[in-house]
Amino acid sequence: MSKESIAINKTCPWSGKPVSKDALTQYNGQTVGFCNPGCRDKFQRAIESFDACIQENAPRKTQ
Repeated sequence: MSKESIAINKTCPWSGKPVSKDALTQYNGQTVGFCNPGCRDKFQRAIESFDACIQENAPRKTQ
């Protein structure tokens, strides 16, 4: 991710604190900011958990 990236949000979705430039990530094509790398990593783990749950529970296609 480019250091020039600008987050679409001004406050951390977890804490409500201001976004820090060292805690940015990409989500659905957008740069999302967090107050610190710990909150960013918490978000990434949540996404991975949700994605795994969706894949496990998605209806199976039959041929």
